[in-house]
Amino acid sequence: MPTAAKLVSAIAFAIVAYVSAHFYALGLPSTASTGALREVSAVVGVLCGWFVMGGFANRKRGLIECAGAGIRTSVLIVLSVIVIFACLDMIDRALKGRYKTPLDAFLGVFEQALALAPPLARPDVLIALLLGGVIGGALAHWAGQRWP
Repeated sequence: MPTAAKLVSAIAFAIVAYVSAHFYALGLPSTASTGALREVSAVVGVLCGWFVMGGFANRKRGLIECAGAGIRTSVLIVLSVIVIFACLDMIDRALKGRYKTPLDAFLGVFEQALALAPPLARPDVLIALLLGGVIGGALAHWAGQRWP
């Protein structure tokens, strides 16, 4: 059921995901193509904000619990985006015939996910994710309290 908390958290986490993806893209080498990284991240942010954070933020939760759930939502966004792009890269490699067996392709997803993860450790990306998660959780809590 649509609620104000779900709408506010979907918008807030779309912004968090977009900004974090932008900082992530700035840390990549200039030869790396980012493609639709920001847009896909924003869509994942909307979905995670609506279903994960929006469902958590209600009258029975405190502000601190909602801020923690916001950080959890940010982490889920990061993991989801990494898995999406690792799967897309695996499919691209599989279509080019780089894998001999389906198991090689399945393991290639994890190999690509590990290759995509190191730029996430940069301070600007971490701050955007953590601070954005706390603010998004607080906004969802506020919206859940204000418009039940």
